[in-house]
Amino acid sequence: MKSVYNFVVTPKNNRYNNIKKLGEQELIVNTEIFNHQYTSREAVVLSLPIAIHTDIKVGDTVIVHHNVFRRWHNVKGIEKNSASYFDEKTYIISEDQIFLYKQDGVWKPIKGYCFVKPIKSNDNFDIEKEKPLTGIVKYSDGTVNVGDLVGFKPGSKYEFIIDGERLYRVFSNFITIKYEYQGDEEEYNPSWTEGS
Repeated sequence: MKSVYNFVVTPKNNRYNNIKKLGEQELIVNTEIFNHQYTSREAVVLSLPIAIHTDIKVGDTVIVHHNVFRRWHNVKGIEKNSASYFDEKTYIISEDQIFLYKQDGVWKPIKGYCFVKPIKSNDNFDIEKEKPLTGIVKYSDGTVNVGDLVGFKPGSKYEFIIDGERLYRVFSNFITIKYEYQGDEEEYNPSWTEGS
């Protein structure tokens, strides 16, 4: 199956990522279908759009929008699939629903996005564990360098768990400043992200 303007993908594992392994036991951490935090965001590309040039290849793993695999209830309480749904293993998505892709073992962001790792707050009087609107660039589309310490606009971050690390997807044009390292910066990755 091929589409003129859309990618055809399948969930990498399941539609929902709501089971944690604890030793040899499994724990279901969420049973709600509408909660986007437990929707799987990893997909495998089955076919590419015919009319769009892309660096993504068939078989690449992609990080997609949380609504691609999510189910929801309409106003009458009837369970529905997303607009991307074709069948349980096939979803048709537009280019703007892909944020990051993995090719030859390396994650690469789509143009217009960077992924930033939050850093620990070093303010002893602040109850927040991470420094707001600041982070270290983990994956870059080329507008900034990987490893840069950057600041970004409020409301511009969106949380993803990628390979057990919590990262913020930030629009590249919302990165407003590059800081100099002070030497006390420490990446912040809460323990709950491991094994996600």
